[in-house]
Amino acid sequence: MRVAVEGLAHRFEGTDLLFENLSFVAEPGVTIAICGPSGCGKSTLLSILAGWEQPYAGTVTREGVDRVGWVFQNPYGVAERTALDHVVFPLLAKGMSRREAEPKALEAMELFDLAYAANRRFCDLSGGEAQRLMLARAVCSRPSMLLVDEPTAQLDTRTSHSVSHVLGNLAGQGMIVLVATHDPDTRNACDRVIDLADYAPQVGGSTTQLANITVP
Repeated sequence: MRVAVEGLAHRFEGTDLLFENLSFVAEPGVTIAICGPSGCGKSTLLSILAGWEQPYAGTVTREGVDRVGWVFQNPYGVAERTALDHVVFPLLAKGMSRREAEPKALEAMELFDLAYAANRRFCDLSGGEAQRLMLARAVCSRPSMLLVDEPTAQLDTRTSHSVSHVLGNLAGQGMIVLVATHDPDTRNACDRVIDLADYAPQVGGSTTQLANITVP
């Protein structure tokens, strides 16, 4: 299982390139931090890897990746539904019964120290709790690749360290994990760092040529 990126570049219509000539391979066992200044394309890169955004140039090849888990920067949910309802939902969508799904959902919540809030309504969660809930929901169905956008933005230092540790463990258990972050502690906790500032177009123009894109 792997994701191979070759010569990737992206721009939105009518704008300059965000990044170009980006190549790397993501495999299980290694957590990758995607870093760089605001507006450099961190979230956009995650969208390209997920197959949601078509890149301007280059190739993205996914081998053996059949499920992608995504955690958005801003937590979202149904106000009156419980935290457990949110985590159990992807398992129910896969055809699992509620009785089968709840223990797995609670196990995922426990990973992020959130089992105590299982019966709490989403609207009653703090920002940090809601953010950890989104992480639990994303991992409960064991995706092949986990894409996480700013996972520690609303967390204190201790909880941030705990979340980074869990993400590292998930990578060690066979999951491809990429984290977009501006947090130095989260960056340092990852095994590999890709700084998009290193792939910004050079002054004087870009040499990137539009290529055929393949995202199996």
